[in-house]
Amino acid sequence: MSDPAPLLRVEGLSVEYAVAGAGFGRGARLRAVHEVDLEVAAGECHGLVGESGCGKSSLGRAVLRLAPIAAGRIWFADTELTALSERALRPLRRRMQMVFQDPQASLNPRFTVARAIAEPLVIHRLVPRAEQRARVLQLLSDVGLDASLAERYPHELSGGQRQRVGVARALAVQPRLIVADEPVSALDVSVQAQLLNLLADLQTRYALSFLFISHDLRVVRHLCHRVSVMYLGRLVEQAPTDRLFEQPTHPYTEALLASVPALDPDQGAAPGLRGEVPNPLDPPPGCAFHPRCPVPDKPARCRTEAPRLAPVAEGHRVACWARATADSR
Repeated sequence: MSDPAPLLRVEGLSVEYAVAGAGFGRGARLRAVHEVDLEVAAGECHGLVGESGCGKSSLGRAVLRLAPIAAGRIWFADTELTALSERALRPLRRRMQMVFQDPQASLNPRFTVARAIAEPLVIHRLVPRAEQRARVLQLLSDVGLDASLAERYPHELSGGQRQRVGVARALAVQPRLIVADEPVSALDVSVQAQLLNLLADLQTRYALSFLFISHDLRVVRHLCHRVSVMYLGRLVEQAPTDRLFEQPTHPYTEALLASVPALDPDQGAAPGLRGEVPNPLDPPPGCAFHPRCPVPDKPARCRTEAPRLAPVAEGHRVACWARATADSR
C-alpha cells in the first residue's frame, strides 16, 4: 500500500527580494530560498531549523503565498497554489493559517481578545453573528485561557497569553495546516514548555499539520516528527526527528547539534559552528557551507557544484558531496 499524498508539497521553490540602497547594483536581488523541495504529511509536525537569516521565515511565508515566489510550485492537498489569483486563493486561506513569532505585533492593539479571535469568523462568514460569542469562548477554552480575558486588550496580557490568543485566532477558521514561525522564541522557558504541550495536544485533537520553524533544536525534538535543516536558503538535510538527532549526516547539522548547550555543566563547551554565515547577496560557489565545513579532504566539487538532497537511508536525505553515498555522487 502506497503512502497517502502529502497535505503540503513544495517543489523547486525559490524566493527572491529586490534589494535597494547604497552599495547595491541596480536590479540587485537577494535569493532567500533556493530550489527547496519539502513535504508535510497530514497530521505531521515538520520542523524547519537553521541559523537566523537562513531563509526559514521566507519559506514559511512563501508556502502561504505571503512572499514573492521566483520559481517552483506549491500544492496544498490536490490544489496547486502557485498560479492562483488572490481571488481564487481566498477560499483556501482558511485552511492554511500562520502563528507568528511576536504575538504583540500580530494582534491589533485596538481589538479586544474577543474581537481579534472573531475577526476571521467574520471575514470568512463561518459563524452567524448570534453564535460568534459562544465560538470565541470555546476557542479561549481550547487554548487554556479563561473567558474573563475576552474583553481585555493585548497589552493587558502576558506574552504567553497573547501567543495563546494568536493560536486561538488561527484555530477559529478550522485550518488543516498551521505555519508556526518561531512561536515560542519570545517566551520564558517555562511558558515555552506549556505552549509546546498545548500545540501537541491541539495537533492530536484537531488532526492539524504543522510546519514548525525554529532555531531551537531542543524545541524541535520535543514537538516534531520530521526535520528539515536549512542553510543559506537551501535544505541540506531531511530526516525523521529521532534519526536526525541520533545520526546526523551533514556537517552543518552536526555542528548545530554540537552547539546545543549541555545540561551538565561539567561537559564543557561544545565545538559548534566556526566562522560567519556568508553574505547571502554574494554566496560562495558550490556548496554554500564549504567555507565553514570542518570535514578534512573535502571533494573538489564542494567548491564548484552545489549538491542536491540525495537519499542516505530510508526517509533520510542529505545534500553533501563529502557524505553522499556512492549512488548519489
